[in-house]
Amino acid sequence: MIGKQIRIERIINRKTKRTIIIPMDHGLTLGTIKGLENLAEMVDKVAMGGANAVLEHSGMVGAGHRKYGKDIGLIIHLSGATSLAPDPNKKVLVCTVERALKMGADGVSIHVNIGADDEPEMLKDAQKVVESCREWGVPLLAMMYPRGKKIKDENNPEVVNIAVRVGAELGADIVKTNYTGDIDSFKYIVKGVHVPVIIAGGPKMDTVKDLLQMVHDSIEAGGAGVAFGRNVFQSENPTELVRALFKIIHENYTVEEVLKELKL
Repeated sequence: MIGKQIRIERIINRKTKRTIIIPMDHGLTLGTIKGLENLAEMVDKVAMGGANAVLEHSGMVGAGHRKYGKDIGLIIHLSGATSLAPDPNKKVLVCTVERALKMGADGVSIHVNIGADDEPEMLKDAQKVVESCREWGVPLLAMMYPRGKKIKDENNPEVVNIAVRVGAELGADIVKTNYTGDIDSFKYIVKGVHVPVIIAGGPKMDTVKDLLQMVHDSIEAGGAGVAFGRNVFQSENPTELVRALFKIIHENYTVEEVLKELKL
């Protein structure tokens, strides 16, 4: 699996074994939103801050990746649904591993909602993607969220635990999920799988300090980094915020040390 190892080191820091991924796939779901009007410009801003990779849909790669500035890893997202769909939780495949490779991807990602009405179909799609990734030596990031009628709280450790374990059981190389709110519960979840677990940012948080504290606590629990979209590209200074994430995730700074050193 030399090919997969080479590619995964383009999206995960080989020394720290952690990563900062900035998803910019929101346009397929929400249309043009604040921060993603000029994709190439935003990719450059987060690259300058030290992000390891960005995540985009295949059709936007030419408009927003490796146009200029610092190089950065590329993850192409393979699944999606629009906010106008009858059930936005039903994610379907909109790209293949093979096409992503032809476009220069270092990795691919899928989205699976555990507990959704269409969970069985999403699991079948995930299995197909896993097999293709194994065939071509492509790292797979699985976005595993507990969402559906049975889910009262998407951050509940019990349901997050199931979602993360499913991602690992399917064969994902990295699992992205919700932070459970405390170090002990997240530590239990991370210890239960053999693959890196990173946290989602979700809706934009009220303060930078709250965001950084969540990141610090997730790392303390054994997490492997973040995949933050709106909290980064809709911030006042995306480059500086990514620098703050870099210091916590890759250099083990405390939140207080970061806030003193950087202008946030």
